[in-house]
Amino acid sequence: MTDAPRDHAHDRAEKVGVLLVNLGTPDAPTTPALRRYLAQFLSDPRVVEIPRALWWLILHGVILRLRPAQSARKYKKVWLREGSPLAVWTARQANMLRSYVGERGPLVEVRWAMRYGQPAIATALDALCAEGATRILVFPAYPQYSAATTASVIDDVADWAKRTRRVPELRFVNHYHDDPGYIEALAAQVRKHWAREGRGRKLVMSFHGMPKRTLLLGDPYHCECLKTGRLLAEKLQLEDGDWRVTFQSRFGRAEWLQPYTEPTLKAMARGGVEGVDVICPGFAADCLETLEEIAIEARAAFLSAGGKAFHYIACLNNSPEGMKAMTGVALRHLQGWDTTPMSREALQQRQARAVAHGAPEQR
Repeated sequence: MTDAPRDHAHDRAEKVGVLLVNLGTPDAPTTPALRRYLAQFLSDPRVVEIPRALWWLILHGVILRLRPAQSARKYKKVWLREGSPLAVWTARQANMLRSYVGERGPLVEVRWAMRYGQPAIATALDALCAEGATRILVFPAYPQYSAATTASVIDDVADWAKRTRRVPELRFVNHYHDDPGYIEALAAQVRKHWAREGRGRKLVMSFHGMPKRTLLLGDPYHCECLKTGRLLAEKLQLEDGDWRVTFQSRFGRAEWLQPYTEPTLKAMARGGVEGVDVICPGFAADCLETLEEIAIEARAAFLSAGGKAFHYIACLNNSPEGMKAMTGVALRHLQGWDTTPMSREALQQRQARAVAHGAPEQR
């Protein structure tokens, strides 16, 4: 009888894994680190959908020569002692998700990964499998689905699966843009800000931009952003003129989803709006796009155009309300998977069956 592989422990309780995934981050706020990160990020055909040969020339001939130094300077403005803000918050979210899910009794291993940069998705999936996970929920942290984000995570998981002998059962969280817990968590974040800082005349909800052609090709991202904005406004009982949905982070000369965030803020200031509150509901955690692009650059643009008060409302990060919402989404997708620890008797029975079928007894 052929012995089973050493790592094939028949008596080990099967676990359920949750992999929390965010976009990515460089290893350091330096030009070389940004060049490595941007090369990986901008080489993804889900992110840049133009002919590969043409894009390769643009990317390596122009962008990777100029943009890394520019981006490094921006990252230095927001870099934390512990590292990149996105990595710091995502790690804390994963730790709290493990705790929150554990309070309900299921046996779940939780890890986190980045689509671009470290820790890589493949590395985290290998670790979950090594810890006994035979069923894994992949949880992209993006509330709104986009082919450039959610689908890219699925691509990377699929690439890992192609190289893996024993592929676990896999599930994916595609979106949670209209999840009641998520909407309530956003509303709670706004209310806390208003209670602490006072309320501005307008609430601007800034989402990450995408090229307009993605909408025309059938990507639901634009519609899901608008629905998130509408549901949040309803939850806060705002009048139609009290809030706006905008889109930030344009790149290149093509038309992107509109209205654009910074021009909208400037127009508000020139039109007599003295105070605005800005929240970014498309980001589960604070990062360069929220802390530098909005809290620094957009603020400066609004004030220079005549505005008086600009307040950035932080992402949910690891707030109790945000973690409660994230836990609810995870538990809903885990339904039907047995996540309760096996008893000693059940483990012994499984071991006995394994030995009876020729596998060596595990000690």
